[in-house]
Amino acid sequence: MTKIKNIEIFELGEKITNTPWSSTILILRLTTEDGYVGYGEAPTTLMTLPVLEEMNEVARIFNGKDPTEIEKNVREFYKHSFYLPVSMESTAALSAFEIASLDITGKIYSIPIYKMLGGKVRDKIKAYANGWYSDCINPDDFLQKAKKMEKIGYKAIKFDPFGNQFDSLDHDHLKNAIEIVSTLKNETGLELLIEYHGRFNASSAIIAGKSLEKFDPLFMEEPVHPDSIESLMKFRKSVNTRIALGERVLNKNLFLPYLKNDLVDIIQPDVTNIGGIFETKKAAVLSDAFGVDVAIHNAFGPIQTAASLQLDVNINNFLIQESFENSWPEWKINLIKDGYEIEDGLYKISSKPGLGIEINEKILDEFKIQGMEFLDPNEPPWVVKGTFR
Repeated sequence: MTKIKNIEIFELGEKITNTPWSSTILILRLTTEDGYVGYGEAPTTLMTLPVLEEMNEVARIFNGKDPTEIEKNVREFYKHSFYLPVSMESTAALSAFEIASLDITGKIYSIPIYKMLGGKVRDKIKAYANGWYSDCINPDDFLQKAKKMEKIGYKAIKFDPFGNQFDSLDHDHLKNAIEIVSTLKNETGLELLIEYHGRFNASSAIIAGKSLEKFDPLFMEEPVHPDSIESLMKFRKSVNTRIALGERVLNKNLFLPYLKNDLVDIIQPDVTNIGGIFETKKAAVLSDAFGVDVAIHNAFGPIQTAASLQLDVNINNFLIQESFENSWPEWKINLIKDGYEIEDGLYKISSKPGLGIEINEKILDEFKIQGMEFLDPNEPPWVVKGTFR
């Protein structure tokens, strides 16, 4: 039996911005007493410092523990963390430790994480591009950038066409959204995924959904405010489209109301905020029993991507994988040297042990940063930069 000896947390960034995929990330490095090293990642969307502090609390539970006793260690933190199932700070912090523990376990036994989950059911993982439409406002803006994604090989793209609308949707922005989606549908060969960002009340979401369903998107994501299941029920009854949600669902059990009430077609758990890889796998198995697919949410960094891909090759009900690869700053692209690649809109992963990645230690040293993300009073941190106007 080996034990966790050193726990290091790195806040990284080139500068403080308000876009999660280019701003701060939190990286965890666990080292055992016999020299095995594992990496994890936690999300930071306008909560960098709270998550970092909560990682220090998880460290008090995991320090000195056998990293291969993953379920036991997770359960121990669950016992101590009173608000764990509904506190994203807690689930995000725990996720980093769970992922890093699995990385170590794979290295100890010389197998990739997907082997611990039951092995591969696919070798190639279809991706969709996100983050590509910065500063896009009108249909031509979207079209020109969408064509660039198509040219480099993506077969699907996700985007938010609703500008600066929140809660309600006015006529002009609805008209612009229809024109954007129509243009992309008619002038590219891309599958379209429409992002609502959980921003609308029921009536506005329904108006938008009924106007856009004729373009046959692969799915519409978070059409209503995430805390309003009644609004989601109204949307479900009114709009003939596939619904995706789940990046803000923090526990496999919390997916049950959506699954039992037939409110979702594609769940989107996030390995860095649901509790890690095993909890995501359990959510996937649960959704499979309801005939619901999985498209893992993945908006932050390359360790998160590496962890998500270990699941993508394994789960039966995989649909498509989110990718911000082409929107990252150079430092984030260079954080890992090896482990996976994306070509022609398809991910492939290595068969190396654990997460299969090699971390560029130089980035850990050169891009340390402190503080919260920048808060732009005119643009929330959850939108693609330059589109909320």
